[in-house]
Amino acid sequence: MKRNLKTVGQWMLCTALMLSGAGCSDFLDESDRSNFTVENYFTKPEHAVSAVNSIYDALKTTTGGGFGGAPWMMLEFATGLANTELGQAVNSIFVRNLVNNSDNEYGRVYWVSSYKGIGNANLAIAKIPGIAMDEAAKKKVLGEARFLRAWYYYNLVRIFGKIPIITDPVGLTSENLYPEAATEEAVYNLIVADLTEAEASGLPYLDKTGRVSMGAVKSLLASVYLTMAGYPLQKGAEYYKKAADKANEVIASNQYSLFPSYDDLHDPSKKNIGENIFMVQFAANIQPSNWQTSIIPYNQGISAYSDETGAIFANKEFVESYAKGDKRAEEKQFYYRTYTLSDNRSQTVDLGGYYIYKHFDTAAQLTTTSSDLNWPLMRYAEVLLIYAEAQNEVGGPTAEAYEAVNKIRRRANLPNLTGLTKEQLREAVWKERWYELSFENKTWFDMVRLRKAFNVTTKTFENYVGHKFSYGPVLKERELLFPIPTAEIRNNNKLVQNPGY
Repeated sequence: MKRNLKTVGQWMLCTALMLSGAGCSDFLDESDRSNFTVENYFTKPEHAVSAVNSIYDALKTTTGGGFGGAPWMMLEFATGLANTELGQAVNSIFVRNLVNNSDNEYGRVYWVSSYKGIGNANLAIAKIPGIAMDEAAKKKVLGEARFLRAWYYYNLVRIFGKIPIITDPVGLTSENLYPEAATEEAVYNLIVADLTEAEASGLPYLDKTGRVSMGAVKSLLASVYLTMAGYPLQKGAEYYKKAADKANEVIASNQYSLFPSYDDLHDPSKKNIGENIFMVQFAANIQPSNWQTSIIPYNQGISAYSDETGAIFANKEFVESYAKGDKRAEEKQFYYRTYTLSDNRSQTVDLGGYYIYKHFDTAAQLTTTSSDLNWPLMRYAEVLLIYAEAQNEVGGPTAEAYEAVNKIRRRANLPNLTGLTKEQLREAVWKERWYELSFENKTWFDMVRLRKAFNVTTKTFENYVGHKFSYGPVLKERELLFPIPTAEIRNNNKLVQNPGY
């Protein structure tokens, strides 16, 4: 992995030169005070904050859209539940048809952006302790850095499996410039250690600005424990209990609640509050989110955007597998198949497919073409479902496990679950995860940790390996991981490509 991870960011300083009274030799001998380096930068509290800000930036890289698709779509096409009208988006099509290879640009973006975030986190964690500043404030920014490092490693280890662990700043002369891959268990141990330290950092439980909060730390730790209980580590009951306990801490805090309306999920005024625990931050006309052109149908004239790409939409079979009466499958809840024309808003057209409404910015689509929506990374609904699944694994169908999943179902206008066996509740909760968290980059991760896939025809779960997508391709063992990008294999001969690629 050949890259310099020392850079914190870019700083610009305009200096007016006053020539009167200054000789040429004086000017040449003067040091350039705007030439920041790692050695001279970390001297003020403001430097600590700017260093941590740089770690957040990599979260944006995998979102997006346009005629080439976007990296976040990789995790959706891998489920077999997504479709595309974008013939030139070969990265999407290769994943969807299970003929993916290591040259896929989506995988490369995940790898590079994640290690860029990790590199900036390593620098912050190494240098901030030496800054003279308020100790409580110092602990908080270090807590943010550790959470974000854990987030990037959590994505990398689930997507690629055995990966290099880098915890110190790396330069061109560093011994760790070409690191060996670590075991998955070692990566998970680092993730847990970072999140445990972040828990002790004094972060506020909520942060309406979108920075890392204590609620985000505990929610992510619950997710990590749930994954560790399943594949590939298979730590079982102990970690299901850890997941249940950590999710219950978030629930018992009473700091979060489900939105009463699904419209709130894509309402920019509801960013970072209510159900939204942690999000990628965007701002209209400054740094707008850019997936809007991808979730509208190809050139049907419904949007103020000039580009209508049809890059991703839901498979008909999946949407129609929702239970009768499930509000999430109703028009303009999670999906939409009709819309008005941009040149005649009194005329509604059938779009011929189920497009994604939960990420749809109405104002941007109708008028502004500059989206103010954030991308959701963790919602309270997921915490409830983590608790329901993990608690059922630990103690069977308790009243608390039922209530957690039934909160999700009641909002969907579905009846409460009751009277189920442990095995029946297990699959009922899985199904709610598939339906509630659809197109939020959660489902493929669930498929891999459970080694299960959802059959949209029978509405039951079957083994991951051998599962046939509704449109034909069959999952093989190699699809339990994505391939390490070709460029990384070439740059670092200590890396070994994942089996089957």
